[in-house]
Amino acid sequence: MSTEFLDPIILSIRIAIIASAIVMVIGTLIGKIMANLKWKGKIFLEILFILPLVLPPSVVGFFLIIIFGVNSPIGQVIQSIFGSPIIFTWWAGVIAAVVVAFPLMYQVTKAGFEMIDNSIEDAARVDGANEWAVFYRISLPLSFQSIVTGFILSFTRALGEFGATLMFAGNIPGKTQTVSTAIYVAIDSGNMELAWDWVISIILISTSLLFIAQFIKIK
Repeated sequence: MSTEFLDPIILSIRIAIIASAIVMVIGTLIGKIMANLKWKGKIFLEILFILPLVLPPSVVGFFLIIIFGVNSPIGQVIQSIFGSPIIFTWWAGVIAAVVVAFPLMYQVTKAGFEMIDNSIEDAARVDGANEWAVFYRISLPLSFQSIVTGFILSFTRALGEFGATLMFAGNIPGKTQTVSTAIYVAIDSGNMELAWDWVISIILISTSLLFIAQFIKIK
């Protein structure tokens, strides 16, 4: 297989793995907090967390540029630390993937934590367990299926991200070109054979992972 074919796939997988790992940690913690939160105004937080799932990818990419661009405070801090802006790097692709994949991880893990019988956690607290022990020894094991499912869904979402990645990370061959942007370029240039190869590869990877997620759900 040629480098032209493999590079976008390898980069997409690398971005998806890193983004999904980040999303798994953040999504699990926030999912647990939101599952137990009794504040009536939490609906506004719910909307905020789910919003990237329904917004057009171009809008997500626009806000990422505003937040992390070279003229933003965060962008300037990043540039001063690392010596270069994060925009139009493959790390920008990771950030874009984290933002679009987070709602899936959050929704699945929150649902998993909400299904836990609160009396089990309360019994552990009565026995002297602190909140971390309750979370680590009871909540996590009981919601493990949801966490793994959320990770797989987040991975497949991150793997196929296009719009936000194109705007924020660009489409630089060998540097920021993911398989989704590569397919777009291949079709635009009339190279349908190469486009088909990438499409089939991504379908096989995503379908395999979704089969695993369904198997875990059945188990």
